[in-house]
Amino acid sequence: MTKKINRKKYMDEINKIKVDIDRWKTDEVYASCIGFMDLTSLNSTDTDSKIVSMIDKVNAFRQIYPKYPQVAAICLYPNFTALAKSRLKDSNVNLAVVAALFPSSQGDIEVKVHECKKAVEDGAREVDIVLSLRYFLAGDMDSCSEEIRKIKSAIGNAHLKVILETGAIKDPRLIYSASMLSMEAGADFIKTSTGKMEPAATPEAAYVMCSAIKDFMAKSGKKIGFKPAGGIVTPEDAALYYAIVDTVLGKEWLNSNLFRIGASRLANNLLTVLEGKEVLYY
Repeated sequence: MTKKINRKKYMDEINKIKVDIDRWKTDEVYASCIGFMDLTSLNSTDTDSKIVSMIDKVNAFRQIYPKYPQVAAICLYPNFTALAKSRLKDSNVNLAVVAALFPSSQGDIEVKVHECKKAVEDGAREVDIVLSLRYFLAGDMDSCSEEIRKIKSAIGNAHLKVILETGAIKDPRLIYSASMLSMEAGADFIKTSTGKMEPAATPEAAYVMCSAIKDFMAKSGKKIGFKPAGGIVTPEDAALYYAIVDTVLGKEWLNSNLFRIGASRLANNLLTVLEGKEVLYY
């Protein structure tokens, strides 16, 4: 689906949010953002012991920091799924994996489907995949959409997050089109970025994607989630994306079923502000 994008209007709206950002730079919002986090470890150097250490900290978080919400999910490579499933004790924390040949999404659909299906069989409740830019940038929207449909069918009731890699698409019209294509093909969430290329999440991409979600809701009656990810490090970053969701989609989207933040360093920085001292918990 294409739409005429008024880029100046979007940028004006984003600038208004930035001018008024102090409304959202509060302890209440910062604490909420912990509860919206997909706590992420997607490094080439990840080992079993590193993943176990992270999960043990998630398991202990409620006892150590009872004033704050638990993270919404942990997000890992699929080879750690079984380990994470066996180690994770908090049933309210979702196990998410990046799959389908993340981050490039280059490869046969059969391989992608198998990886996603196996991750769910091993215990993942959420699967993050990358939109096939091979097809999307070539204008082959049917093949692009079919990949998403096949993966969604293979993972059943598990939630599917489709990463647009907006730093590669760039054009707001294409970001809007990719958002609509992904939602129409079965995405439960749309996500900005892998965090493996620059630029990652940007306020403009977030605003366009949230606008597409709003239009899709008006058209279909279905609420789709939004996840900014990549380069979201400071509490101020988190507050800005929270503010964009609040402004475009409204408070009914400000829950972990419809809003996530993908980050690895953000949790400590939020805790540091909330506690008034440096926290290096995660």
